[in-house]
Amino acid sequence: MTLLTHDRYCDEIAHQVGLLRAVVTSGADLSATVPTCPDWSLEQLVRHTGGALRWVELLVRTRAESDIPEDQVPSGGGPEAIGDAAALDAWLAETGEMIAGTLREAGPDTKVWAWSGIPTSGFWARRMTHEITIHRADATLAAALPYELAPDVAADALDEWLQIAQFAQRTRPREEAEEPRGPARSIHLHATDTPPELNAEWTVELSEDGLVWRRGHEKATVALRGPLTAVLLAFYRRLPLDAPGLEVLGERALLEFWLERATFG
Repeated sequence: MTLLTHDRYCDEIAHQVGLLRAVVTSGADLSATVPTCPDWSLEQLVRHTGGALRWVELLVRTRAESDIPEDQVPSGGGPEAIGDAAALDAWLAETGEMIAGTLREAGPDTKVWAWSGIPTSGFWARRMTHEITIHRADATLAAALPYELAPDVAADALDEWLQIAQFAQRTRPREEAEEPRGPARSIHLHATDTPPELNAEWTVELSEDGLVWRRGHEKATVALRGPLTAVLLAFYRRLPLDAPGLEVLGERALLEFWLERATFG
């Protein structure tokens, strides 16, 4: 596994903010329920995402040595006006400039508090890339708009998901997360629309000692096949397993069981 460069993450955050702004200004109903986050409206989702970016920007800019409460983040909740697409768009634009600029200035190796065991600005650049990548998918689903993602970003998002799920299982074990453990139980993810050099295949072993994963093609208890972005969104529970283009081979119940319980938050 090879991480993307720090500059690539910064570029992608700026790009994704721009794409999220396009959803906000598309004429979509900001009060519409987000189907993949049903407790939120589209506007609440956007405010959450922008607030997370501003929280990380503050962490990195101040070289925080401990967590900063969200209520201490300046303008972290978004504009005062509710339902104002122009105000929300302007707030997002400012947010994108702030986070990308701060992360570029810090570089990848600046020490910053993080919950992950990787206390660096580089961790936050990668985390925020995929935070906004996935929440933009939520936003496009709510607005009934198309969603595309660069293959290298989608592959890295799956790597990160598995790394953080592994970290969470190791450091914050939950009874439900331990249920899928056992011998000879594995999940294979197989992107069908990428060049061989991307190696967009993953094997996830649910062993008695916890989650173990690696890139590459292997036989497994169950396999999920399809276009890379669709596989990513299904594994993040943003698309159903029977979405167009996806195929499940083997013990579907194991994949459903794991997705229902696997989490890093």
